[in-house]
Amino acid sequence: MPDTAPHSSDSPQLTERHRELLDQVLDKWSLQILDALCERPLRFNELRRAIPVVTQKPLTAALRRLDRNGMVERVVTSTRPVAVEYRITRIGKSLQDLIDALLHWTTATLPAVERARARFDDQEEMPSRW
Repeated sequence: MPDTAPHSSDSPQLTERHRELLDQVLDKWSLQILDALCERPLRFNELRRAIPVVTQKPLTAALRRLDRNGMVERVVTSTRPVAVEYRITRIGKSLQDLIDALLHWTTATLPAVERARARFDDQEEMPSRW
């Protein structure tokens, strides 16, 4: 008899550890940082210019999380004056196909989502029948 459970034994389960990592990778700024660093290594201020809406504090926090998770590395250059640049790692680069797939999905799905939101909002504005 086939297994009718939502997850088969070989499917990964969404645990607290998985959710924590996904929250850190899919947060407000991390995807944009990883996308920018896929092009080339960047210094902090170059990242700020690449993502103009981010301020210093959240950019610093996101870079620290990505560094801690092994997705970017902070490299101190031996130039004068000393500079710091951020580079995407092999782990970070491995997300590129997944990020591209999510962007394609959102592009294809966004019109239907916007229609659903409009229907929902229209229903919320109607007086309740209760």
